[in-house]
Amino acid sequence: MHFLDQAKIFVRSGAGGPGAVSFRREKFAEFGGPNGGHGGKGGDIIFEAVAGLNTLIDFRYTQHFRAPRGKGGSGSNRTGAGGDDLVIKVPVGTQVLADDEERSLLIDITEVGQRVTLLRGGDGGRGNASYKTSTNRAPRQHGTGWPNEEMYVWLRLKLMADVGIVGLPNAGKSTLLNRITNAVAKVGDYPFTTLRPQLGVVSFKQREFVLADIPGLIEGAAEGAGIGDRFLGHVERCRALLHLVDAEGEDPVDAWRIVRGELDAYGAGLEDKPELVALSRCDLVDPKDLAKLRKKLAKASGTEPHLISAATGDGIDELIEALFTLIGDVAVANAEAVEPEAAWSPL
Repeated sequence: MHFLDQAKIFVRSGAGGPGAVSFRREKFAEFGGPNGGHGGKGGDIIFEAVAGLNTLIDFRYTQHFRAPRGKGGSGSNRTGAGGDDLVIKVPVGTQVLADDEERSLLIDITEVGQRVTLLRGGDGGRGNASYKTSTNRAPRQHGTGWPNEEMYVWLRLKLMADVGIVGLPNAGKSTLLNRITNAVAKVGDYPFTTLRPQLGVVSFKQREFVLADIPGLIEGAAEGAGIGDRFLGHVERCRALLHLVDAEGEDPVDAWRIVRGELDAYGAGLEDKPELVALSRCDLVDPKDLAKLRKKLAKASGTEPHLISAATGDGIDELIEALFTLIGDVAVANAEAVEPEAAWSPL
């Protein structure tokens, strides 16, 4: 399945059905009069988050969504049938944005089963029976039904993951993802092997968390260099970041600074997210040189980096344990940051 994280669609709710103009005319009915029913309500446009989706590719082929209008009323005070609501199913983490210069946020869908009505269908028009008064015994006016609503919107997907992996191209992100999850990400010996975000579930000692592999960043990504920083939106919702640095690279400390600078330039809270630093491919570096490199990177980043090798498995278990601890601490901090509700009082 192809990955698509942005799409533009057209949505239109249903218009209300017209009210009826009808009169009761029966041979043996002593009292006749108006009996036109109301029109039916038009269908709403509803967005619903469903499990099992992680792409917006369906919206590349279907871009127009129109809810049915309400049916017209009829005689004998019969109300017209309402139009069915049109439910648009989207992945969890989808944002609905207005088609304006600012891309104003309209809806943010973050939970499975969440349903949000974007456009409401028009109400049905009144039948002529409702216009009857003591002075207007045979009204012939009726309501035509309220009009529908329509608009163009942008859908933007931000994947929901607990930990996001960032780093320069060829830092070993996809190899690590394949090692500790059931994902099958493409691995190659050339830059930008990963062209789209990948998700995997880490299962360790009867615990789980979701890991996201983000395409590599290079210097100037914030200005559009390489793939750019478009995919960084997928780590905005992550609790923490795993920063992979290639221990066999020319200057691992400078590599860490480049990616850190791009995260700071992107903003959106990424610069403040808890970060765990790890040196990858440590099996290819001499132990003495690795010790010196670890000391330099610890001084630059302010945290002790983990030494791992996805090929041999060295340090992987310790890294996973540290990630569980990190996202657990973040969850506790977020829970403490929420102000408790005031105790109820009748006063």
